[in-house]
Amino acid sequence: MSASPDLRPATEVRPSSAVAIDISAVRRDFPILSRQVHGRPLVYLDNAASSQKPRAVIEAERSLYEEYYANVHRGVHTLSMASTDAYEAARSKAQRFLNAGSPREIIFTRGTTEAINLVAATFGRSRVRAGDEVLVSGLEHHSNIVPWQMVCEEKGARLRAAPINDDGEIVLDELAKRLTTRTRILALAHVSNALGTVNPVAQIIEMAHARGVPVLLDGAQAAPHVEVDVQALGCDFYAFSGHKIYGPSGIGVLYGKASLLEEMPPYQGGGDMILSVSFEKTTYNELPYKFEAGTPNIAGVVGLGAALDWVGGIGLDRIAAHEHGLLEQGTRRLQEVPGLKIIGTARDKVAVLSFVVEGVHPHDMGTVLDYEGVAVRTGHHCAQPVMERFGVPATTRASLAVYNTKEEIDVLVEGIQKAREMFA
Repeated sequence: MSASPDLRPATEVRPSSAVAIDISAVRRDFPILSRQVHGRPLVYLDNAASSQKPRAVIEAERSLYEEYYANVHRGVHTLSMASTDAYEAARSKAQRFLNAGSPREIIFTRGTTEAINLVAATFGRSRVRAGDEVLVSGLEHHSNIVPWQMVCEEKGARLRAAPINDDGEIVLDELAKRLTTRTRILALAHVSNALGTVNPVAQIIEMAHARGVPVLLDGAQAAPHVEVDVQALGCDFYAFSGHKIYGPSGIGVLYGKASLLEEMPPYQGGGDMILSVSFEKTTYNELPYKFEAGTPNIAGVVGLGAALDWVGGIGLDRIAAHEHGLLEQGTRRLQEVPGLKIIGTARDKVAVLSFVVEGVHPHDMGTVLDYEGVAVRTGHHCAQPVMERFGVPATTRASLAVYNTKEEIDVLVEGIQKAREMFA
């Protein structure tokens, strides 16, 4: 029995960028895409919230539970060793996915939110003092705002935000002005969840490091769409979530430079994060286990490893090219709809179409689209400062993935037109 089953995708693996993706083969990998909603074929366009799961991921978790499940790192019996091998193999896959320097720099968390909270509660609390500043941008998800607010409130520090322009891009000159001698960390989205903006993170990191400011990147929306090389970027921390990259929910990854992780205090106590415990003193475990207290989400980690294999089997460059074609078509088609305004028109975007339609509340739009079989997200997308910047309470967001098609874009537009006829 293999501790790490061969979970190659059904999609034929061909030289990256040489040929287009076989979209029919991709879609066959996703059982849920064959279902109907309200009697209509499912058109799933809520991928920025959470993506669907290929059979490889489903089977990886099933195989674990049916064949070799046991707790990891603690047993000498066969099942425990097999589970541990699969768990640590997934860590190595995450290392390769991000091009981290070592598996020691890969921490498993519950997701991007916990990863950011981990850094804020350890690195942040140990470095931020009264009068200091933490810098974010006007594009951030609440998960990259609130943890830093909590630290700032506790320490008497100040949270500052770099503004965004009318296209939904960070104003780099203004960001530079806010990088001061008081800035202790810059926490920034690699890609905006609400607008799809791809930030020029390499340039921003260079700018921050020139001023001695470490950088955390929220990669939740970037990891499924663009290739990430943390060593080339030079970021100090990078976080992403499994459930947005075709993997399970409840699992994510925090990358941190080993030198920083070594200095940081533990985030939680108990379980695998210790080497020895007495009533007088506890000696903490080495990296990465120092930050992985308690029994981990073993099935989630194994499923994440399978998801990274699946994505790698297609190639992120090919995925990005396919999604960019959908973005271009979707943008063109939406611009043809009277009274529709796209919110977020950055020059560099992933396949996110956030929009408002005159006379139609986004929640009504989402309800009408649901009855057409189209799943979109409506609301503020956990990015209320973005909504405030554009003067809207909410948007309708159609977010695309590798399994979406141009025909599904047409169904989306037909549903939008139907909502306009009903409400506008």
